[in-house]
Amino acid sequence: MGDLLFFFLENMALIIALMYLAIKSKEAILLDWTDPFKQRIIISAFFGFLTFSIMYNPFIYEGMRLDLREVPIFFISYVGGWQYGVLSAILPTAFRAYLGGPTMVVGILQAILLPILVGSLFHDRKRKDQFFGILNIRKMLIAFVVYEAIKSVWMIVSTPVNLLIVVGMFIFAMVAVFSMALILNGENRSTLLKEELEFYSNRDPMTQLPNIRFFKNNVANLVDKQLPMAIVMLDVDYFKIYNDTHGHQKGDAVLRSVAQILMDSTRKEDFVARYGGEEFICCLVSPNDVHEAEEMADRIRKNIQEFHFEGEEQQPEGVLTVSIGVSYTKGGAPLEEMIEEADQSLYQSKRQGRNRITVFPGIMVESNDKVFN
Repeated sequence: MGDLLFFFLENMALIIALMYLAIKSKEAILLDWTDPFKQRIIISAFFGFLTFSIMYNPFIYEGMRLDLREVPIFFISYVGGWQYGVLSAILPTAFRAYLGGPTMVVGILQAILLPILVGSLFHDRKRKDQFFGILNIRKMLIAFVVYEAIKSVWMIVSTPVNLLIVVGMFIFAMVAVFSMALILNGENRSTLLKEELEFYSNRDPMTQLPNIRFFKNNVANLVDKQLPMAIVMLDVDYFKIYNDTHGHQKGDAVLRSVAQILMDSTRKEDFVARYGGEEFICCLVSPNDVHEAEEMADRIRKNIQEFHFEGEEQQPEGVLTVSIGVSYTKGGAPLEEMIEEADQSLYQSKRQGRNRITVFPGIMVESNDKVFN
């Protein structure tokens, strides 16, 4: 009995070690996790190999081949569903059929097909992030207990194993499943935390727009490609008056609304960021000419002017508006130079009366459509 328990301990250690190794090397093995077909094949191949490794050197008891092959098969079926389970079972099923013996059919049914069935029944089909989210370990262990209860009764009735062996297999298998879930959850929590930290390191915490550092890094790539573009800088007019009148919380709400209007008023290929304070910056990618860039900037100005901001009637013009400066290039102009030109144009718009657009080197576009609420 001691040899049998030590054997199950070796099986459990092998499962944990290979699972840990696979999790830690997944980026090198599979770089593109967004490809569902590639993901399914490689993950299933790993679990098939893991099951085969467990089966390769079994403990022979009364002509039976005892091992913990059901653990990876159940785990993959619970996490990924029946398709992953079936694909993972191809290699171990073929290997067990090749070995033959009087318990071949029972072994395949009990330790390969049954865990696929039970694991798939408890699989959460609504989850989109099957292998990248956080598993409900309690639910998984309940599902595994259901499987083990069915298998244990079946083994006692149909094979020469005794209750002590069944209980030993159950304990080691349960620890192995629990360990696999802990390893996967630990890695996924680490990945999610890393992604969250990376996201917020590149974002303005209040508006959720990219910050200026992230903006410059992305737009610099476009500059290198020498694409035509326009840098648009805008500043909320009389924002200090609004802040002093309504308080900083209402002022923050205005900035968040302006940020959302900017996102809604630009295209997917454009870049929008918070420059600082009440200033924002946009990169309009590949406008046909300076006139189209001007029209796109004016659409932003109009959309902000026509939006109803709480308390805007107390602003000097009766509405909340923005002033805009635009710098345009057909390609190749340094980014910092364009930002400086747009900033100069913005300053000219503010100096000449606000709620207007200035296109560098000083072409003024005045607003004749002021809206009074």
